Amino acid sequence: MSYLLRLVVPDKPGILGAVATALGTAGIDIVSLDVLERGNGVAVDDVVVELPAGRLPDTLITAAQAVPGVSVESLRPFAGPLDTHRELQLLDALAHAAGDTSAKLLAAELPRVFHSGWAVVLSAVETSGADARPWEVAAASDAAPTFDGLELPWMPLPGPRLLPSEGDWLPERWREMAIEMMAAPFGGPGCAVVLGRSGGPAFRRSELLRLAHLTGIATTVTALPPA
Repeated sequence: MSYLLRLVVPDKPGILGAVATALGTAGIDIVSLDVLERGNGVAVDDVVVELPAGRLPDTLITAAQAVPGVSVESLRPFAGPLDTHRELQLLDALAHAAGDTSAKLLAAELPRVFHSGWAVVLSAVETSGADARPWEVAAASDAAPTFDGLELPWMPLPGPRLLPSEGDWLPERWREMAIEMMAAPFGGPGCAVVLGRSGGPAFRRSELLRLAHLTGIATTVTALPPA
């Protein structure tokens, strides 16, 4: 079974080799590695690993943290295909998609790109009346919670932002599930993409900046005639 390890490691030569050796000694295969951010002497890495049948997930934590200075921030099951060119493939698909399908494509593919649990695309609508909401759900991935009926004080979204699980606007059930989110504008004024995952880990600023960069390009691509 595949798992996604988020590691916080000392940012120094040889540390990833030491982690790979420790995991390999425990019979664990590394499938892919993404460096999320570096700074202040540490790096944050997402590592997809394959755990042999019959082995407990705790084996991953024990093996990784056997390397001095390494800590496991989170461990969760990983499912889905791996692709080192995820963003490029998504943008290519958007370039060939009709305008009314781009939101559905983003909602379906962004969780795979960012190793998140789900995605929702919010579209701006014309409002009339004090109780009318300026947004609607244009598309949502299968695992997304229901946004209908929620008050979103951060909409319309002026720029990318993290939406941590302790926000006052969150339904109590969402706070109990520790749903972590981040959002970025997409498609024009009043529109946004929201990514989330239950139980953490919290999205990092580097992931937010990556999402903002991707949705910015996606906004331009979807405005062009289909390729």
